[in-house]
Amino acid sequence: MADNRVLVVGGGGREHALCLGLNKSPDVAQIFCCPGNAGTQIVAENVKISTTDVESIVEFCLTNAVDLVVVGPEAPLCLSLADRLIDKNIPCFGPVAALAELEGSKLHAKQVMNSVGVPTASYKILDDHTDIELALDGYQDNPWVIKRDVLAGGKGVVVTNDRFEAMTFINESIFMDGRVILEEFLPGEEASMLVVMDGSGYVCLPPSQDHKRAYDGDNGPNTGGMGAYCPAPIVDQSVFDKTKQRIIEPMFQYLSNLPVPYRGVLYVGLMINDSGDPYVVEFNVRFGDPECQVTLPLIKTDLFALLNKSANDELSTLSPEFYDAHAITIVLASEGYPANPVKNRVIHGIGQQNTSTEMNSAWVNHAGTKFEQNQLISSGGRVLSCSSMAASLVEAVELAYQLIGSITLEGSHYRSDIGGKALDQSGS
Repeated sequence: MADNRVLVVGGGGREHALCLGLNKSPDVAQIFCCPGNAGTQIVAENVKISTTDVESIVEFCLTNAVDLVVVGPEAPLCLSLADRLIDKNIPCFGPVAALAELEGSKLHAKQVMNSVGVPTASYKILDDHTDIELALDGYQDNPWVIKRDVLAGGKGVVVTNDRFEAMTFINESIFMDGRVILEEFLPGEEASMLVVMDGSGYVCLPPSQDHKRAYDGDNGPNTGGMGAYCPAPIVDQSVFDKTKQRIIEPMFQYLSNLPVPYRGVLYVGLMINDSGDPYVVEFNVRFGDPECQVTLPLIKTDLFALLNKSANDELSTLSPEFYDAHAITIVLASEGYPANPVKNRVIHGIGQQNTSTEMNSAWVNHAGTKFEQNQLISSGGRVLSCSSMAASLVEAVELAYQLIGSITLEGSHYRSDIGGKALDQSGS
């Protein structure tokens, strides 16, 4: 009998995907989402609490007898939400603040990777005392990769061949943060591995690939992600085995043996070179967005069971199953996104909400949406995404594009080539 009450923290497409997945569980009686969006309120009760208001979130959980908290974004984890929940004996899917520093600090992540032997780019720390011109000369054969050592909302990395742009970003970052990281450029193709882990074990979810650039052909500015597909054929069995042996196993051994083990999902951003060797570009301490939207539907096992066992160090007792299928999601973005998104426009074409993430179907993952006077209104840069799952990627692409083609939002845009790279590689 369903008797578990779950709080999902966040209000984007990732959190809507989590709510849809949890809603399928026979063990979940009630889902809350803070702050949520127009999609989450169909399957959950939206709660007007900011994701960074840690004390109010904890108080809500105590008042409403919440059995599990699933944290979507990284900021509340870095603000010790998991620590506070654990203090109150409330299981949390998401790591404590000290381990959230794997995303909160690029330098910390580099130091951990170097200490456990995980392959990643070489780097230099630049500060007020650094000869910046000399440092740039050391990496001048490729584009310069510069990373702020803080949570920067997806805007903390610059990759450029323009020396003036590099100098400007470095100086601005040092002024704001005291230091900045200059990295070796890693050539290759990117992919994402999501690894659910706890103190007892880990589970590798199917690998995915995001599309970061705003426009077709990987042109235009970087965004939070314009679409994704899963599984990614670039991660073949050889690459998967290398990733597991060289990256995931060493990280699990390190994280599981700490006084408080890592409980949650470790997002491993990979760069795979021409030899099929994987390197870590970055770690995130939460599900990616939009990778989450294409990964969760492929999990055949009860999602609540997976997340709850991870939060309680019982993951080794579960053997998850996955669908032999393909999933894709295509982001509908506001006019002006990513620089200056236009908000508060009416969205047309979304009738009866499809909350079923099943094979051979398509559905909407809401992100920047809200209801006002019985109308669906855009409230963010990435407004929604159209997702689908099918036996082949060709079929999934067709379903998702049919759906997004039926939705109208003045000035909006979306890419027409999501999944194209995988189709070129596999033809499936």
